[in-house]
Amino acid sequence: MKFDHPAFAPYRDLIDALALARSLPSLDEFNALAAARGTTQARGLPLRFVAPDGRLSARDYETHILHTGQVPTRADTWHDVLNALVWLRFPRFKAALNAAHGGAIALETDTRRGRRRDALTVLDESGVWVISRDPALPEWLAGRAWHALFWDARSRVETDMRFVVVGHALLEKALAPYPSMTGKCLTLISDSLDPEDADARAVAALETVDTPRRLAPLPVQGIPGWDAANGCADYYANQAIFRPAR
Repeated sequence: MKFDHPAFAPYRDLIDALALARSLPSLDEFNALAAARGTTQARGLPLRFVAPDGRLSARDYETHILHTGQVPTRADTWHDVLNALVWLRFPRFKAALNAAHGGAIALETDTRRGRRRDALTVLDESGVWVISRDPALPEWLAGRAWHALFWDARSRVETDMRFVVVGHALLEKALAPYPSMTGKCLTLISDSLDPEDADARAVAALETVDTPRRLAPLPVQGIPGWDAANGCADYYANQAIFRPAR
């Protein structure tokens, strides 16, 4: 398996430690790393990856992690393996997502998922941290001014922004990338572009996410350097991918 897409850059050390390029790791390997790192979930319980015991609903899945620290994980699927990878790399953010799900579930009056949990689920599956030193640049992204942002302001994007994929479904797509793959943005304004610093900011930002509408779409292949083909202005003229604001 190839992990040369830029989306995997923050995970490079873990990818090497788990030898993901050669084969899917065992749950024991994930758990050894989690224990070595002292990884915990929101309530301070040690995080462990366990084989699923039957099929859990989304509510039961989140509740199980919150109450036990055990993350049901199918070790033979890249989807679940990449979820475990994000847990190991950004445990504070994943723990905060899980705790937020638990809080939202407690307020729901029936089994239907509310807009708050819809948004949390979108971030968990397809989330991208958009870290920016310049507050104006994410505004162009939110306004879908793709050419202005990724072409006209290309050098500013390369200097003053960083994009960190935290959605495990989006990481799975990056294993075989295609032009229209799209993430959902959690914008973080910060003087530092270091993902370690962004982790705490992302946790705080979750408090404001109450609907998927707050999460701007991002065609990730348009990020400068994320697709070898995006080094020309015409790349951003494809409105089937780089859709203008409505």
